[in-house]
Amino acid sequence: MREYLERVRETSPLIHNITNYVTVNDCANILLACGGSPIMADDPEEAEEITSICGGLNINIGTLNQHTISAMVLAGRKANLCGHPVLLDPVGAGASSLRTETARKLLEEVDFAVIRGNISEIKALAGEGSAARGVDADAVDAVTEENLEQAAELVRAFAADIHTVTAVSGAIDLVSDGEKTYIIRNGCPIMSRITGSGCMLSAMTAAYITANPNHVLEAAAAAFCAMGLAGEIAEKRMKPEDGNSSFRNYLIDAVYHLQGETLEKGARYEVR
Repeated sequence: MREYLERVRETSPLIHNITNYVTVNDCANILLACGGSPIMADDPEEAEEITSICGGLNINIGTLNQHTISAMVLAGRKANLCGHPVLLDPVGAGASSLRTETARKLLEEVDFAVIRGNISEIKALAGEGSAARGVDADAVDAVTEENLEQAAELVRAFAADIHTVTAVSGAIDLVSDGEKTYIIRNGCPIMSRITGSGCMLSAMTAAYITANPNHVLEAAAAAFCAMGLAGEIAEKRMKPEDGNSSFRNYLIDAVYHLQGETLEKGARYEVR
């Protein structure tokens, strides 16, 4: 885990983000905190040009319109031509036809290194049917110790089917390339009480896989462990008068200060 974090800080990868306007500032800040560098451009007139100068691309469908959909396709294709890794965050897939169809269109037209979503979104894309509740995973779909094997097999099968690392965040995180699956238990419940923790994780994962292009599965798992551990560190800073807004700031601070040795010691995962 340590080497993947340190590689991000050594190389400071420039990540192009076509992301939603709810969390765009948080995505920029988490990239700076983890050691990367952000740029945001969602106009089709410049999407390809911006992508060509970046190391990686993060596509997030959280606030879609026809304007940004075109930019996503153009940028994704350009990144593929440049050999840059691309991450898809299918926010709210299963919640509306537009979101689900856009995610599937992107999967058809762009080669993604990683798909990063919650379990409801991945189930929707896998055609399993989900209980998506807006942009959040429904409690019915949540990964628990009781259904862990079933959930891990779903994620593993989906990753194998689309030949893309699939990374699912939740109380228990799952990151799989279709053969090897990381089961990660870092994190804390309050992370689900701030808008943008998932979007930030996607941006950070994009930085990790861009800095470690030959180890996409391991780098994605390291990003998940790093974010979860940062959440644990942030929670320990909470005072009785603090709320979710304070936690958000503590989380970004924790990512900023996280060192490779701390991640190596604090990462809680197993590989199946």
